[in-house]
Amino acid sequence: MDLQKYVDGFGAMTCIVSVEKLENGKRGKFRIVTGNKAYIDSIEHPAPGAELLIQKFTPNQEYTNYLTRDLNFEEYCYKAAVEKRCLNSYATAERIQGVWFNMVFLPVAYEEGNLCFCTYTMEINFEANLDRMSSLPADVTSNVIKICLQLRSAKEFDEMMSDVIHDVRNMFDAEHCCILLMDSFERKCSVLCEALSDNTILTSMNNYNNEGFYDIADSWKGLIAGSNCLVVKDEHDLEVVKERNPIWYESFTSAHGKNIVLFPLKFGEKLIGYIWAMNYDVAKATTIKETFEITAYILASAISNYLLMDRLKVLSSKDILTGVMNRNEMNNHVDKLSLESNPAGVSVGVIFADLNGLKRVNDQCGHNMGDTLLKNAAKALEEVFDTDEIYRAGGDEFAIIVTGITEEELGKRVEAVREVSQKYDHVCFAIGQCYDDSKSNVRQALRIADERMYEDKRKFYEKHPELKR
Repeated sequence: MDLQKYVDGFGAMTCIVSVEKLENGKRGKFRIVTGNKAYIDSIEHPAPGAELLIQKFTPNQEYTNYLTRDLNFEEYCYKAAVEKRCLNSYATAERIQGVWFNMVFLPVAYEEGNLCFCTYTMEINFEANLDRMSSLPADVTSNVIKICLQLRSAKEFDEMMSDVIHDVRNMFDAEHCCILLMDSFERKCSVLCEALSDNTILTSMNNYNNEGFYDIADSWKGLIAGSNCLVVKDEHDLEVVKERNPIWYESFTSAHGKNIVLFPLKFGEKLIGYIWAMNYDVAKATTIKETFEITAYILASAISNYLLMDRLKVLSSKDILTGVMNRNEMNNHVDKLSLESNPAGVSVGVIFADLNGLKRVNDQCGHNMGDTLLKNAAKALEEVFDTDEIYRAGGDEFAIIVTGITEEELGKRVEAVREVSQKYDHVCFAIGQCYDDSKSNVRQALRIADERMYEDKRKFYEKHPELKR
């Protein structure tokens, strides 16, 4: 068969790929046999941003001469050439940023010994074609719609994402599905949500997410190696993983991993984490990939928006210097307690703790030392109270509001604060406290505690006039 004449009959950029079929279903070399003029020009005269590894086409060379090894490309070529299937994919690739590929793989009814052939036709888009992205097989469309509907629920974000990941696991008969978030600044990972099948020997991702795991997750970019995801189905694919990333291979297989579809979650150009399906039904590999290709953008957008809102909430509710809650959050909490009914007689305990001598430290040692003193004061209070119970009410003044506490326990906590503060240099509090049987009387308790704090401060400066600010 004249393969050159055959491929020249295609108007779009098209090449012929040969797949070496070995015994026991194994795969040998994948070679680009020849291509039409449009395809060869795409290699030798590429558009800016679409360059390959080399810009000289040589017939019948392995495709890895032109681009880094891509398991997804090999999978599609194998299915088209050997299994005689017609396949289409629309995806972007990490190796070429900002470029989308509309790819068609068609079987060629010709074989040479153990060589099977397919055509690979591609169209390059420098912007995502939303119409093309929305043209999905029925099963993928159903999956995407179900995930989108979950994201529109009125549930809290954590519960909503838990429902999403459980649905994903059920869609693909996977033993484990997970969304792992990555913080590049802190170099930490966190499990946003995960789902495990019944009776699985796999365990929670939290059991592996130790201090060193960020480096392993960070290495997945190299494992994906320029494609848009990693699809591992069998021992052949695992051998590629072992070759590229032996450390993660050992981690994955020792955790009883057999196969995985691993997909990055990116918002714009920023990587925020990964989603994966592990030990899934291999027959659904293509469906998983196509589902993740669409939902990864939707999930990444939802997660990024949530993280932004959470960050804004932290900025609006926490004191940046000390990390405890700020005056704004204190006012909101007091308003809420004041307006709530108190049918069960829930009590409230209030403490004002004013830092003695801060002005003197600022004047004599500088404001950096004063900031350190404030941080240490907050640390001392955090040894006795939860962070969300502590408020920086003013420059050197902290307030603590605790509900459901007894008067005796409140007194013990005050003594604990005085004892703990001795561990920190120059941390000395003037303290006022007040207990009330009803949390709705929190404003009155605050006023009384504040008055008592100023009386305690007056007595302190009578004993230590040299420290008076």
